[in-house]
Amino acid sequence: MTQSAIPGEALSYRSAGVDIDAGDALVEAIKPFAKRTMRPEVLAGIGGFGALFEISRKYKEPVLVSGTDGVGTKLKLAFRLNRHDTVGIDLVAMSVNDILVQGAEPLFFLDYFACGKLDVAAATDVVKGIARGCELAGCALIGGETAEMPSMYPDGEYDLAGFAVGAVEKSAIIDGKSIIPGDAVIGLASSGAHSNGYSLVRKILERAQPDLNADFHGRSLADVLIEPTRIYVKPLLALIAALPVKGMAHITGGGLVENVPRVLPETVTAELQKSAWPRPPLFDWLQREGNVAEAEMHRVFNCGIGMAIVVAAEHADAALKFLQEAGETVYRIGAIRARQAGEAQTLVV
Repeated sequence: MTQSAIPGEALSYRSAGVDIDAGDALVEAIKPFAKRTMRPEVLAGIGGFGALFEISRKYKEPVLVSGTDGVGTKLKLAFRLNRHDTVGIDLVAMSVNDILVQGAEPLFFLDYFACGKLDVAAATDVVKGIARGCELAGCALIGGETAEMPSMYPDGEYDLAGFAVGAVEKSAIIDGKSIIPGDAVIGLASSGAHSNGYSLVRKILERAQPDLNADFHGRSLADVLIEPTRIYVKPLLALIAALPVKGMAHITGGGLVENVPRVLPETVTAELQKSAWPRPPLFDWLQREGNVAEAEMHRVFNCGIGMAIVVAAEHADAALKFLQEAGETVYRIGAIRARQAGEAQTLVV
């Protein structure tokens, strides 16, 4: 095992079995991008086996919140298109959006990149994307592992995983316990399919055999499909500081119908009106070309809503205005009501 460290930025990248020259070339290439993500809490110049991060004194009773995830089979699309510059953003988004829903500010991120043989150019594009994702989330990229494992992966392919750690005041944890009938549900627009449902997407592509470079509502279908996951951290942390937020759900695998219930008390149901937001053309195309039932669309895909927020009805208009002024596309998509016996906790009607 060889190790390369970036002095002054506290980014510790270890390269397991990677050619030393290739590993050093990768580290040199990503230095300036990692540097942009640094926070004052990062203890610089460590060069050791782990990165050090000091919790800010602004927290009186800090609770650490962690999340880990990958990009899933969206990577297969990246390989097919030979486009590696956005999946790193997806990787960061999946973890930081998850810890955000509990009110946590993402502090730092680490990644794991595994391949059969290191392609420095492709790996550099991936890590540049990771650094860009960290910039968007306001968290520091403080380390990672690059593993070269011959015969484990086909040529030109790799796997990605990562995890984020954030902090929230113990008294400010968002857990959904205060959600009651009459509360409003607000939805933030997604940028596309994000990083979920790509096993089904790829089956639909195999069946439809579309020209991925053809025009699709002003962009190529390839561009629409590879569009990275939205990172909602900065506008939602600002919203939490400005208004009481009762609950948030990151809409990942399972769609609205399986993710919103994760933040609801057992006694309530979220009734969402699908007419309340425009469904992006991508999802109409996937449904038509794949002959996918409406209920399955809501279970597999986000269908245009990447994050759901629950606020008191009296705060709904202010929350909508706040998020719109922050540059988000946002809709009032439903309401909380009392749950009937045996009823699902989220309905899309």
